Amino acid sequence: MNQLLDEIQRAIKNTVLDNSVGVAFSGGVDSTLIAKLLHDSGYDIHLLTIGFHDSHDINFAKEVNEILKYKHEILEIESESFQEISEKINGIIKTDNLSWNENSIAFYYVSKLAKDLGISTVVTANGIDELFCGYNAYREAIGIGVDEVMNVMNKKLENEKKMMIAVNNVTSNFNVKILQPLLNEEFISFAKTIPISEKIIDSDDLQRKHAIRKLAIS
Repeated sequence: MNQLLDEIQRAIKNTVLDNSVGVAFSGGVDSTLIAKLLHDSGYDIHLLTIGFHDSHDINFAKEVNEILKYKHEILEIESESFQEISEKINGIIKTDNLSWNENSIAFYYVSKLAKDLGISTVVTANGIDELFCGYNAYREAIGIGVDEVMNVMNKKLENEKKMMIAVNNVTSNFNVKILQPLLNEEFISFAKTIPISEKIIDSDDLQRKHAIRKLAIS
């Protein structure tokens, strides 16, 4: 656990050069861990949460931050303008990939919130699900074997890195940069050395990401 912590902190230090940053925050284990490590490393952070009025996303993030007590800003998406914004973003990234579209739309609103706060850098936890077997696809893969898990991981990492380029094309409209410390090549190389058994147990493993969860509660 100590080495994993050290490597995440190193990735943050090498990637996040501004002292005042936003953190894309859902209240889940990934974004909470990144927020805490940034805060504990001396960064001036603002948690940034977006969602529709009274949505589970917003309410859950609020509940988690009642424990963290960090600065927390929320942008409620206006349903009236959502379709127009979605079409605008689809015109920028030009893809039918649902995940790319959803992420680009979400980060459009996150970057809008950041700009309104005078924040030019937003840090995300992207990479954790890919590197620590967070997706359901890994359950099927582990049933085949470790080689298949690594094959799925490499494909998901390649997709994620390409997607975040598209996301930054969207957020550049607000002069906001989205950073993913855990998609740093050095961290990726390290994370791949962690045994798969510390990430996912078997095809019935509904929780997964065990190394990250252990670190988060340590």
